[in-house]
Amino acid sequence: MRIFVEAPARLHFGVLDLRGDLGRRFGGIGAAVPAPSLLLEARPAAALDAEGPPAEAERVLAFARRFAAHHGIAPRVRFCVHRAIPAHAGLGSGTQLALAVARAIAELHGLSPEVSALARAVDRGRRSAIGTWTFAYGGFVLEGGRRPGADGVAPLLARLPMPPAWRSVVVVPRGQPGLAGDEEAAAFARLPPPPAREVERVAHLVLMQLLPALADADLPAFGAALAEVQRITGGWFAPVQGGVFAPGETAQLVARLGEWGAVGVGQSSWGPAVYGIVGEEAASRALAERARGVLEQAGGGMVYEGGFSAAGARVWRDDAPVSG
Repeated sequence: MRIFVEAPARLHFGVLDLRGDLGRRFGGIGAAVPAPSLLLEARPAAALDAEGPPAEAERVLAFARRFAAHHGIAPRVRFCVHRAIPAHAGLGSGTQLALAVARAIAELHGLSPEVSALARAVDRGRRSAIGTWTFAYGGFVLEGGRRPGADGVAPLLARLPMPPAWRSVVVVPRGQPGLAGDEEAAAFARLPPPPAREVERVAHLVLMQLLPALADADLPAFGAALAEVQRITGGWFAPVQGGVFAPGETAQLVARLGEWGAVGVGQSSWGPAVYGIVGEEAASRALAERARGVLEQAGGGMVYEGGFSAAGARVWRDDAPVSG
């Protein structure tokens, strides 16, 4: 018996609150995109093993051991990473891989596939739960942050489909990788609390402009709100990352995507991935071609173009679907 888990990448559009005055910190907004994506295979074996790119295989083994220790089981599973999301690019590769490993072992052992339980078992979602909820449901998600000392994943407050006509161009330049793990934790510890008025402004933008615009499929209003959220929250991270956007290619690409007609433009998480949102396929393809041209001159990178993911991770057993 073989289990397959295919998971979309996630775009992180912004954090909501680094102050925590109301009892919760972080929170955030983001969306799932079908490319790049992860495809993981798992099957019973005599011992734990993994094949694929060496770095990805090592991460698979670490997540499998963590999940098995949490449940007190022997992880006799052979994994194969057929396709991976670029690591440390701001696209949620670690969370998607961790949850895919957890879901595959859960299917093989008859354990609960509930996503919050999976995340706790592999120690994900300690700050952001965007990737957890896009793994579960796809689409656009809003999560409500965590209370100090809480063990659970931040609650999902809203999940909305992205309009079918909207398309994203995701550009990942070759450059300084984004922060992760201990380096990310240390960076958050060094950040000063942002002004309360800015935190209030972000919440106002999300609740009264961005979400209604998404529900109405009003891309100009959505893009304007997203750009302002990116500008404000990017300023919060500037002491660590060197600017509102990561300096160099990332910041340059954000500017160019906007100049080339993308409406919603920004940096995903710590980058270096950036994204631009447009309202039709022809514009998306043209934007992707221009981005590829820039990357070719700058030394390489990847461009992914397409719609947004309407669903979360897809799981199937051999040729029989397990869940959508």
